[in-house]
Amino acid sequence: MLWDTHLHTHFSGDSDAAPEDMIKSAIQKGLQGICITDHLDYDYPEEPELFLLDLTASRQEISRLQEKYKESFPVLWGIELGLQPQISEKNAAIAQKYPFDLIIGSSHVVHGFDPYFPNYYEGKTEDEAYREYFESILENLEVYSDFDVYGHIDYVVRYGPNKNQFYSYEKFSDVIDEILRTLISMEKGIEINTGGLKYGLGHPNPTEAILKRYHDLGGEIITIGADAHKPEHVGYDFDKVPAILREAGFSYYTVFKGRKPEFVPIP
Repeated sequence: MLWDTHLHTHFSGDSDAAPEDMIKSAIQKGLQGICITDHLDYDYPEEPELFLLDLTASRQEISRLQEKYKESFPVLWGIELGLQPQISEKNAAIAQKYPFDLIIGSSHVVHGFDPYFPNYYEGKTEDEAYREYFESILENLEVYSDFDVYGHIDYVVRYGPNKNQFYSYEKFSDVIDEILRTLISMEKGIEINTGGLKYGLGHPNPTEAILKRYHDLGGEIITIGADAHKPEHVGYDFDKVPAILREAGFSYYTVFKGRKPEFVPIP
């Protein structure tokens, strides 16, 4: 009985899913609850309007569904903020204005390019592209802290020319360790994101080695999310999650309510 606390609906620019369909899928799969975390990415390259979330409409719809399902299934309202240094003030204003349960801070754009697209990798080796991505996380953490967990820390490997064929935590351990230590010092969490399994990597984002390293360094806050954009992907491969978390050293996972962490025993 796990919570899926990272999923997207038609309020995100890359999803057509109705929020209620995501709820129904979660119920059908026996989840404990969900948190809907639609995208808000200011300064998105080439299509700046694509991820400008209509927060008024989103809040109204999620509130309606919370009322409808209040006796049978918990539905929380969060957001996935795309972080870039130059939009920190805009993001901070959103974080303070709305009563989110969870704020995921994520890196989707690196120095004007989304690693989802091939042009991010032009003129650099794959290792250079991956390292630039990780270093950009540190740049974000230097100037922004109003989030609860950092999303899919190695998101970049989903889309690299060779995906994770030549990628490992060990190859980038210096910069990844700095990210993890910084997050822990800020009392921020990370997530286990099963999107990596959906994308055929054979591992979650971040990898098992990074999850274990976060725990070994003293990290305690870890949320679970499938990064679903369709109802059929809600709770994707969640049957694998308890064993992965236990192997990393965790006995609890985290659900944020009103931006306060609650620690739930791993079933």
